[in-house]
Amino acid sequence: MAPRPEEPRRDATGSRRGSSRAAGNRGGEPREPGVGGISDARSYTPRGRTVRESREERAGAARGTGRDDRGARQSGLPGRSEREERTAAARRTTGADQRRNPRGTRSADPFRPALQVVDGGRTGAGRTGRRAAPAARTTVIRTVDPAGTRGPGAEEATPPRRRTPRPATAARRPVRKPRRPPLLADPRRRLRLGTVLTLALFAVIGIRLVALQAVEAPAYAGGGVADRLRKVTLPAARGAIYDRDGNPLAHSVEARYIFADPTRVKDVPATAKALSPLLGIPASKLAERMAPRVRDDGKESEFEYLARGVSIDTANKIMELELRGIGAHRDERREVPGGDLGANLIGFTSQDMVGLEGLEARYDDLLGGEDGKRIFEVGAGDLNAPIPGGRSETTEAQPGSSVRLTIDRDLQYRTQEILSDQVAKVSGSTGAAVVMEIPSGEILSQASHPTYNAADPTKSKPTDREDAATSFVVDPGSVHKAITFGAALQEGVITPQTTFPVPNSILRGDTWFSDTHRANGQRMSLPGMMAYSSNVGTITIADRLGKEKLYEYQQRFGLGKRTEVGMPGEAPGRLLPPSEWSDSSYGSVPIGHSVDATPLQMAAVYAAIANNGTWVQPRLVKETIDPDGRRTPTKPPVTRSVLSPENAAALRTILEAVTTVEDATGVTAAIPGYRVAGKTGTGWRLVDGKKQPGEVASFIGMAPAENPRYVIAVFVHTPGGGGGAIAGPAFRDMMGFTLRHYKVPPTGDKRPEFTVYPR
Repeated sequence: MAPRPEEPRRDATGSRRGSSRAAGNRGGEPREPGVGGISDARSYTPRGRTVRESREERAGAARGTGRDDRGARQSGLPGRSEREERTAAARRTTGADQRRNPRGTRSADPFRPALQVVDGGRTGAGRTGRRAAPAARTTVIRTVDPAGTRGPGAEEATPPRRRTPRPATAARRPVRKPRRPPLLADPRRRLRLGTVLTLALFAVIGIRLVALQAVEAPAYAGGGVADRLRKVTLPAARGAIYDRDGNPLAHSVEARYIFADPTRVKDVPATAKALSPLLGIPASKLAERMAPRVRDDGKESEFEYLARGVSIDTANKIMELELRGIGAHRDERREVPGGDLGANLIGFTSQDMVGLEGLEARYDDLLGGEDGKRIFEVGAGDLNAPIPGGRSETTEAQPGSSVRLTIDRDLQYRTQEILSDQVAKVSGSTGAAVVMEIPSGEILSQASHPTYNAADPTKSKPTDREDAATSFVVDPGSVHKAITFGAALQEGVITPQTTFPVPNSILRGDTWFSDTHRANGQRMSLPGMMAYSSNVGTITIADRLGKEKLYEYQQRFGLGKRTEVGMPGEAPGRLLPPSEWSDSSYGSVPIGHSVDATPLQMAAVYAAIANNGTWVQPRLVKETIDPDGRRTPTKPPVTRSVLSPENAAALRTILEAVTTVEDATGVTAAIPGYRVAGKTGTGWRLVDGKKQPGEVASFIGMAPAENPRYVIAVFVHTPGGGGGAIAGPAFRDMMGFTLRHYKVPPTGDKRPEFTVYPR
């Protein structure tokens, strides 16, 4: 019977298999549906075998187990039992099945290989190890039994094909441990690590924020604030200078300063043209001040003064113009109501209210006070204005104290007027006048010529601003003879009744000293010698006194050192010590030469004579007044006794002869109705110790002579002329006004009678 067509083969699981070509698989083995692609490529080695096949082949070769070919196994060669053959067939079937379907023992998940690679091969290996090995597959071939001997449905088990094993004699390869793929991070570890890093980052940021806000905030805030801060000085009100009656000689008034910010001024010429008529400054100068410029620190200047001390009304008019980059702020202006009244004495200040000369400079610390300040934040650019709610600190200014002088404003005015007129009459260059009160030593007037307007000192010369009373160094001349006479009286070498013959000339060293009013050797009284200013008589008295004693009394009368009256630049004068005397010094020093002194020093000498022989330090400041109105008197002046009251009175009487004796040198200084005592002098002016051309005429006197109230000293540097002709008339006018001003009654006593040449 013809055989039946062969049915399709079924594998050990009972699945139908087609031909190898129909299945498109190697060796005619069936393929499971859904298997292939990346999964197959991942499971096969480059030589076309699976990893498991390669491992089994190497393991078999290592054991040296021989294999027969497919035909020998199917024919049932002797040497193996049927059980062994089935077992071998099952193994071969399993290997072939794995070749046909590499994922036969794995899950049908197509992404499992990729996950195994990413997870380091642990997932598949772990699961494979935990799972039992699949049973060996046996290929079952259904055949038709024509004889019917095996019964229907009988199946013939055909052992699976396997490769021909390598000969046993083949060289044994060393077993290499397969390389494990690199271990990658565990997702959980990556998550934990990422969480830690994120938390650490946030912690660092949080700590930094705390540091910025709590610790470093002031530094960073200060760095920004510094660019926004503006500092404005709040000038302290400068104290005033008053005369003895409280009349202001110099005081400050509120004003404004006008400034420009060159970085904000857009049209410089137009701005300068608009400001010029209001400020009284040429437009060209204003434009120059508004021009952009770079400061020393390399930054552009944002502040330039245009004018200082501008009145408030003028400043308001300027602000109404609303000029870009132009502003105004509080300022002070020093006003001197009298102009040149006491200008050489009072001095002046700078625009910044700093004393530069005179009493303004001497008492600058007291008058100036302490400036305040205001610090605040401003915006930038066009918003250059205080920021509301921003930083703002204000330190109030402390006003300065005021000074009340001993000067009498009315007397000062009249003294200056008389001095200037007299200097002009004699074509003099320099003049000084001092009026002192007895017994206080207070200076009622201190005038100088030339003078200047203290309200506008820029137009004056430095020599015009000097205080002649304290800086005018002279050889006093004959006014010094009162010191010689007083010292001789005090030392008892002469008495008020002393007389002796006086020759016309006397030789000392190589110098002859002569008298202008010749006595021709006649006996003269002390009042006569003083009235005619006898050089010879004075030198003779000095010879009796001695140079040491004369030098001592010069010092006791205050010569050779500053009076410390309070004027800056006061000259100390100079005395010639006895050790430096030459032979001619015995003649020059007693009559007022080889001696350097100032008008104020000589005025103090005569004040001591008028004050019953007590020298009193001159003073200009009576008291200070603090901002709260509390008054503090100045320290009491230094005093010392030089002559006894009796000798001082005797000396005053001798000096009175100068204005009363006929043809005496000082009759021009006499004041009708009052007794006047004084002395004329003719000396030289010294500059740096050198004699200057011309002569210095002087007169120093006191009135009323019987009870002196005032001492006035007048010095005038002229081309030539004596003290009686130049200084005498000026003294008379000044003393007459002073006596009337203070309502001193005329003298009731008669003038004394003097005998010049007693028999």
